[in-house]
Amino acid sequence: MKIKKISSQDFHYIYSRVPRLCVEVIIKTKNGILLTKRAIEPVKGQWHTPGGTVYKGEGLEQAVKRVAEEELGVKVKVGIMLGPIEYRIKNYNGWPISLAYAVEIISKGPIKLDRQASEYAFFKVLPGNTVREQKSFFKKAFHLQK
Repeated sequence: MKIKKISSQDFHYIYSRVPRLCVEVIIKTKNGILLTKRAIEPVKGQWHTPGGTVYKGEGLEQAVKRVAEEELGVKVKVGIMLGPIEYRIKNYNGWPISLAYAVEIISKGPIKLDRQASEYAFFKVLPGNTVREQKSFFKKAFHLQK
């Protein structure tokens, strides 16, 4: 089945009424966890993990690989599912519930961000302006502190 994005109008109509299934791309290296700084709303200017909506007909691992390629310009090997992140952010396109997956970058070359992020960095200590729900997730999953 071919994966197809829906219109913005349909997206907002649907996800203003039901939870939205998403995936998060968690890249952890000896340098820390990769976070990107949002260049667009919602949560503009905050650090977060790359992530996105799972499309109809798309498997979870397929969605993780797509998001990594779209948002970071890299190919990844998908590892284990680390757990859920439930968002309660105003104006966040409904009620996203995201499944966070550990991944390993397998492509050569630099990370190339899309329009959603202005920069990226690896962190061993989370920056203060990390998205709240992700900060809670990382504290539990990796024992990282602010």
